[in-house]
Amino acid sequence: MNNRFDGKVVLITGGGSGLGQAAALQVAKEGAKLVLVDLNQAALEETKQKVLELAPNAEVLLITANVADEKAVENYVNQTVETFGKIDSFFNNAGIEGKQNLTEDFGIEEFQKVVNVNLNGVFYGMKYVLKVMKEQGYGSVVNTASVGGIRGVGNQSGYAASKHGVVGLTRNSGIEYGQYGVSVKAIAPGAIMTPMVEGSLKQMDPDNWEEVGKQFVQPNPMKRFGKPEEVGYLAAFLLSDQANFINATVIPIDGGQSYKY
Repeated sequence: MNNRFDGKVVLITGGGSGLGQAAALQVAKEGAKLVLVDLNQAALEETKQKVLELAPNAEVLLITANVADEKAVENYVNQTVETFGKIDSFFNNAGIEGKQNLTEDFGIEEFQKVVNVNLNGVFYGMKYVLKVMKEQGYGSVVNTASVGGIRGVGNQSGYAASKHGVVGLTRNSGIEYGQYGVSVKAIAPGAIMTPMVEGSLKQMDPDNWEEVGKQFVQPNPMKRFGKPEEVGYLAAFLLSDQANFINATVIPIDGGQSYKY
């Protein structure tokens, strides 16, 4: 078994499900001390249980927080440092999709809600974690963008705008903090079968969402949904010291979707 994370403290937002949970399981198997942040306490407890099944001796701190609340973000960063003394790696992952609609029909409040979580939440996390890592003289930040941050996504103005913003923040901060030994990069997942994607399919057709999903992936070169664990493997690599020289860039994991069009 790899031990890339022995003695390392890994902070993960959106750790209660989907990509955050998948990454947590992977780094826990490799020795990480985990701090898991999510708005859903029950989901956090579920992830912790799964972690301990894989790594019975893992140290896991759970923090219930809304990443769109700057004070809550400052608090989860402070709690992490107070508990473990450092932050080696940060998977800045929490996000939402929001409702689907044409831009002209997209509600202002809905737009702001998506941007507050997906963009402001990522910025707040970077703001407070990068300060810690700069003082340490090392660290790795991996933000969750999306193929929607590389190209447009129909009927998802808020999501596409927020994820394009994540890409910009990633590149900018990588340029700023590389000199301090800190790397900042982003992943751009395509259609990964997570609870969020399932919810999106149900918005399209609540009664036949599985069939909609089958049709949805046909344009993808691999003609299938990605698996959360596939993203977890990539996130773990990028969070590790092995990927320190990967900086200020965005890495798609989408079956080739973003390059086909």
